Amino acid sequence: MHIVFTHSYQPSPVSRLAYRRGMSPPALVPFDPRSLEALTPADLRARGSLKWTAVTTEIAAWVAESDLGTAPAVTAAAVAAVTDGLTGYLPPAPRAAMAQACADWHHQRYGWDVPARWVHPVADVLEALHVAVEHFSRPGSAVVVPTPAYMPFLTVPRQWGRDVVQVPMTTDGGRPVLNLEAIDAALGAGGGLVTLVNPHNPTGRVHTRDELAALGAVVERHGARVFADEIHAPLVHTGHRHVPYASVSAATAAHTITATSASKAWNIPGLKCAQLIVSNEADAATFEPVSFLATHGASTPGVLANAAAYREGGPWLDGVLDYLAGNATALADVLAEHAPAVRYTPPEGTYLAWLDLRAALAGHDLPVGRWLAEHAGVEVVDGIRCGRVGRGFARLTLAMPRPLVVAAGRRIAAALAEA
Repeated sequence: MHIVFTHSYQPSPVSRLAYRRGMSPPALVPFDPRSLEALTPADLRARGSLKWTAVTTEIAAWVAESDLGTAPAVTAAAVAAVTDGLTGYLPPAPRAAMAQACADWHHQRYGWDVPARWVHPVADVLEALHVAVEHFSRPGSAVVVPTPAYMPFLTVPRQWGRDVVQVPMTTDGGRPVLNLEAIDAALGAGGGLVTLVNPHNPTGRVHTRDELAALGAVVERHGARVFADEIHAPLVHTGHRHVPYASVSAATAAHTITATSASKAWNIPGLKCAQLIVSNEADAATFEPVSFLATHGASTPGVLANAAAYREGGPWLDGVLDYLAGNATALADVLAEHAPAVRYTPPEGTYLAWLDLRAALAGHDLPVGRWLAEHAGVEVVDGIRCGRVGRGFARLTLAMPRPLVVAAGRRIAAALAEA
């Protein structure tokens, strides 16, 4: 269950600058979906986002971008940064403020007390992965990737001279779970780093503390490392709770590099800021000599926007989570009524829907993503891009106005009815 901040509102210095220009206090403006409901695909294309302008299909539900806007506090921070000329190299004060805001968020939302001095800005999660591979895993060792997976994790490590070992997830009571036996075997065969995406992209699973502890025992047995991609951590739905992997035990803290960001929950990936978190003194010492180059790509407006999101964006995000839950339910209802052959369980976290179309499209040779684009007019990520185990699946982004989520479901159902 997500936690609503109850402390009195304290605006950041950047927000205070914005208020003096006549802007309303951002934290007093909650998420209001009513203005979104009338948006059409043409309206969204006119905004110029990658999600809507890189494809020509009627409904763009592929890349993990949100059409739901961002918190007013985040907008105020970004606008004030540009207006005040904070567009140069990252100064120490915003960097320190962002680190403290991120650490406070982890304490308040997840109960993890990580020192702010262990929180570092990087451009994005892929840069954090690069640091983990190059500086915290055994030289030349393979990267073990549970699949289905976030697509770049299957390809990017090869550009750094590392083999990638795909380890298909298994199921427990219908829920995707880590295949610990297969991970154990992959590490035994020379794997040095496991990528853990939690909440999981693309399935939407939120791993429990027991699951994470079990993974930790396997990793410890081989003296391996874990790269914990927790970029979707703020997007956990009611009934579930995000547990930072490094917080599970002293052992997991000792072998983990964590990456997170405000970029998904508050839709600011273009501002280029994520956080790399070390969780022990030895790793802090290892990171110090490479800190300059690793953190150089983080933008000053992005750092300020991330700080504002963590410090002041919680109440807005709680409204977004409620809206996303409604979107997930709406899609489930449409598919259950009109396309029952499509297997779909609303996500426990993230704003991603993982659709199993193997039965619905049995006998069709076209890749799922291409078929849906051509026959339903809905652009998705083909599951095969998430690993071999993703064949016959599709990843659909739920962070759209609800009428478009419903329209996407109906288009898919209508296309399947004619298949």
